[in-house]
Order: sequence, then structure tokens, then C-alpha cells
Amino acid sequence: MSASVARIFARRLHASSCRRALAQFNMPAMSPTMTEGGIASWKVKEGEAFAAGDVLLEIETDKATIDVEAQEDGILAKIIVNDGAKGVSVGAPIAIVGEEGDDMAAAADMAAKAEAPAPPKQEKASEAPKADAPPPPPEPKAAPETKASVPAGDRIFASPIAKKIALEKGIPLSKVKGSGPEGRILREDVEKYKPEAAAAGVSGGMPAASPEEYTDTPLTGMRRVIGQRLLQSKVEVPHYYVTVDVNMDKVLKLREVFNKTLAEKDKGAKLSVNDFVVKAVGCALSDVPEANSAFLGDFIRTFKKADISIAVATPTGLITPIVKDVGAKGLASISSESKALAKKARDGKLQPQEYQGGTFTISNLGMFDVSHFTAIINSPQSCILAVGSTQPTLVPAPEEERGFKTANMMKVTLSSDHRTVDGAIAARWLSAFKGYLENPLTFML
Repeated sequence: MSASVARIFARRLHASSCRRALAQFNMPAMSPTMTEGGIASWKVKEGEAFAAGDVLLEIETDKATIDVEAQEDGILAKIIVNDGAKGVSVGAPIAIVGEEGDDMAAAADMAAKAEAPAPPKQEKASEAPKADAPPPPPEPKAAPETKASVPAGDRIFASPIAKKIALEKGIPLSKVKGSGPEGRILREDVEKYKPEAAAAGVSGGMPAASPEEYTDTPLTGMRRVIGQRLLQSKVEVPHYYVTVDVNMDKVLKLREVFNKTLAEKDKGAKLSVNDFVVKAVGCALSDVPEANSAFLGDFIRTFKKADISIAVATPTGLITPIVKDVGAKGLASISSESKALAKKARDGKLQPQEYQGGTFTISNLGMFDVSHFTAIINSPQSCILAVGSTQPTLVPAPEEERGFKTANMMKVTLSSDHRTVDGAIAARWLSAFKGYLENPLTFML
């Protein structure tokens, strides 16, 4: 991370140059589109000093885990949001920082004030009843409440952090007893909450089960965002699907020849079938540029370069690093770049520019022996190609004495946005793609 970015993310607010004061450290925005993130881990403990350039903590965004560095020396006086917290809004206080000479004893009070919500506004008094209206019946007196109970009425008073944790864990705040002022629910109350044995059933008709019979895994920030975007794409984008079978015999033979040559030069280099698929996609997009487009509301944007997003499965969810300008690259370059991006994706080290801005997406499940599937469009892109496995298949062969032969066939399905790519365009694009893979020497022309 550059010094200028670190200054933005790790600056401290001072009361004045002549008066020392503790300061809030807020959740930074690690990208222009980030609205919330998680605390992967604090690298400095409470009460420890840090120097300029030290990593204070790791922030988990929806795509990667990024280090946040200190721009100047200081002391981490109090941590407000602990390791593992999810859904922390950008700008929310996450710690109290100070420097040598500050009153560290005041950090706890400052953290409590930062966590507590603003007092609710007084509701306007109800209008006086009309003269001809009968007086309302007297309301029964409510039983006195203890401090640990939730205030009367439909409103539930809880700190922002408590609300976020409750939402993450699916805990109903109405069932949590608050230990804060006037029964306010704090973070500790939610973390200590245990459902009563009587509430063994789950809403929605799911049968009751004991904790030994299941495992609950909290959603990562990445999986939450993926779910939201794919749901939006599936609901809002008019998907349709076109499937073709591709004869991969020549690709497999050419790949074998290339890999023997590469093995002599570089023992670690090896072309995959997906490398040929990526190159063929780039060539087909050059022939049928209408598929290399995006729906942007009032207009359709058609891209001049093929920046291919390649779906990569990671422990925290799916991500699509981009191999840029595929049409200008050879198979070896595509292969090495794809492998490097996939490794960074699995390690959670991708930078925003490495996964944002693709023009077309490939999702390949062939390595899992999946023969056929359809994929959801990576909106606002117009198309995504679902690639199955290559399987020996009997195909007609009039030139053969038996009238048939065995060929290595691969089934691919193009999902398209009908607002930008109609059926004829999809068919032309698939025909071009199929032609390149069935005659891969055209890659070299």
C-alpha cells in the first residue's frame, strides 16, 4: 500500500497541536465502491505502541483481505470492533488511538460513547380528541421493568455493533436482554445470547434439531455480496441460453505438442484446456463484438478489447480475476497470467483493478467432470460462457467404414442478456468460438 493511501486510511484526528487527545479510528474504505467490510484480524494489541508503516489490522472486503498501515507513531488504546466482525460500515469507529502522554484511562469511556447510538427523538404528542369523540378506554398499567429488559413498545434499543452481529448470526434482538442504560442491547449481550431450549423449532417449517446435528457457518462478506449481485442479475437480466458441442480432438493434440516443448524450456510451464478456451473466446469476441458488451441503462457499451473474467473458486467464495486484452496475447502468456491471478485470488491478495472491469466471463467446471451447466451473467456484462468437461463421445463419421467414430467432445453454454445480445448474435458468436477450437492453428495466424 502506498504512503498516500496509508495516510488516508490510518490518519488520526488531533484536538490541537498543543493539546494531546485520544481519537477515533474509523473503518476505512478500501475501494471506491466499498460500503462495509470485516475485521480479519488486529495486528497490534490493546495498549501496544506502533510505528509509522506498521500494519495495524487486516480489513476483509467482499473480494480480498487488505493490510492497513499506520502513517505515524501511536498507541492502540482501545479496540471497539474485534477480530472476525463482519458488516462494519465504512466510517464506523473501530478503535481508539492515542500517543505517549495521552490519558489511556479515558479510552474505555470514549469507546462506549462511540458504540452507543444517539438518543431517540421525542415523538410528537398525539392530537387532542375531538369534542364529539368518546374518551378512549383506560389502558392497563404495564408491569415495572428491570434495567435488563427491553423498553416497552415496538422499538428495540441496541448499539449499531450489536445490531450488525445479531443480523450476522440470525439472533432476534427481541429475545436478547440488554445490559446497557435503560435496557439498551450491547455487543456483549448479543455475543453471550443463547437460544432457550423451548425455542428448538425454526421458522419456515424446518424440523427441530439439536446443535449436535448441524453446523452453522456465518456468511463471509464475499459470499454475502456474491449472493446479492447474482440474485439481482438473475431477477433483473433477461437470461437465455444457447448450447453447442465442440470437437476438442485437435486442441488436445496441439496442447500435447506444446506442453512437450514447454517442458524442455520451463519445467513448471504447462498449458491447460482452459487456456485454449480463453484464447478462443477472445478471438470470437473480435469476430462478433456485439457479445463483448454491457447494458448500462440508457445505452449499450461495446468494448474494443477482450478483458476476460475467469471464475475462480476460493474458500470464501467465487471471484473473477481478469486476463486483460486476451486478443493481443499468446497461449503461454494467457496461461502464466491466469495461474498467477488464480493463486492471488485463493490467497485473498487480488487488488481491485485485477477483478473489476471485465467485459466477458468464463466459468469452467470441466475439471470437476461436469458435463453441462448454465451460469448466471456477471452483470453488467452481456454474456458468460459455461464450459463442461471433455468426454469421449460417439459421433457420426461417414468417411469411416463403420459410419461413426469416437471424438473428444466438450459442451459449452452461452448465457446472454437479451437486451444486448439476441439469439442470432449468440448463435454467430458460438459458431465463431466453435470454429476456433476445432481449428486451433488459426490462433497462430
